[in-house]
Amino acid sequence: MIVMGRIVAPFGVQGWVKIHPFGDDPLSWKRMPQWWLNPDDNAPDATWQARALRGCRQHGKGLVAAFEGITDRTAAETLQGHYIAAPREAMPATARDEYYWADLIGLQVFNTEGETLGTVTTLLSAGAHDVLEVSDGTLTHLIPFVPAYVPEVDPGAGRIQVLWQKDW
Repeated sequence: MIVMGRIVAPFGVQGWVKIHPFGDDPLSWKRMPQWWLNPDDNAPDATWQARALRGCRQHGKGLVAAFEGITDRTAAETLQGHYIAAPREAMPATARDEYYWADLIGLQVFNTEGETLGTVTTLLSAGAHDVLEVSDGTLTHLIPFVPAYVPEVDPGAGRIQVLWQKDW
């Protein structure tokens, strides 16, 4: 499952929920007829529950959505904190030089001098751009995920090259 975002709160009184998306272009998700929900983002694939999507729209910097069977605020409150995911095959295709966060987590990170900085443990949304959290077990680097610092991403080879010094 690819985790796409998290339900942060109910929205209104008709069963809608506010969503914090993880990544760009969350409106493309509305093309999927159903999303999968679970309170634990590390849950096994079999425990995610499919929910038919009743509606989805942009709201400010976030997203609001409604699911079949969730028709009032009380029902929407039961979904607060749930993660939203979809199987990889249901996800929209990425464009060239676009990646799902799940594709980056676990990749080895090397600087241009060939030094290993560690592996990507997570990504952080920092407003203007995302940030790679890279750890070697003792030292953690927070590297802006922008072309100026990340000239090469090769998920097939399991590596990311960065313009970053090991002692930064």
